[in-house]
Amino acid sequence: MLPARFATVIFDCDSTLSAVEGIDELAGPHREAIAALTDAAMRGEVRLEEVYGRRLDIVRPSRERIEALGRLYVQRMLPDARATIDALRAEGIAVRIVSGGLRPAVLAVARALGVPDDDVAAVDVRFDERGAYAGWDEGCPLAYSLGKRTQLERWNGDLPRPVMIVGDGITDLEARPPADAFVAFTGVVARAPVVAAADAVIRERSLAGVVSVALGGTRPRSAEARALLTRRSPDGSTEPPG
Repeated sequence: MLPARFATVIFDCDSTLSAVEGIDELAGPHREAIAALTDAAMRGEVRLEEVYGRRLDIVRPSRERIEALGRLYVQRMLPDARATIDALRAEGIAVRIVSGGLRPAVLAVARALGVPDDDVAAVDVRFDERGAYAGWDEGCPLAYSLGKRTQLERWNGDLPRPVMIVGDGITDLEARPPADAFVAFTGVVARAPVVAAADAVIRERSLAGVVSVALGGTRPRSAEARALLTRRSPDGSTEPPG
């Protein structure tokens, strides 16, 4: 059973806050092969560490390309993403972002949503003096299986509880616990094993349902949340998995 009301909501970025899988967008002529590796990892068919560095070694994204990815993330943010973040905050709910994506691009999303840099965890990359790719932070837990669990454990003392994590992949599911609940967002992509194990599923192509789940059926206290939920599509659904 879900808690009556959550105090923290943590979002994935790729295919959750934005309708983009960043590494796939960076892949260029290798897109099909990279996308297959990404999907296999997000379904839990292979361990993330088996594909993470391998994908970057193939793609080798420059600073310029990652900056362009950040702009694309923002252009393709989900409908009501900013309104959802604003509504959660107006309800006194803390918001953070945790992503296996590349930090410079993920920060572009966070800044567009008003989420402070310190409340974002993602994988950093290095460039040489010309802006060419020079490697990634191999010590970051988010490039490995159970990495989001590790990141949430690092944050745990700072997170008001109960905590909900929202995402589309097995890496998000793995963060429960220490998260108290996992909500599968299928508005961009639905992965059956992830959906089957979720505490709740948001099937609409909007993040507004996150506010409903976070409030646990209690009445919104803020004008922002009331306005968002009033605008919500009547055919949208937030439901237990089944």
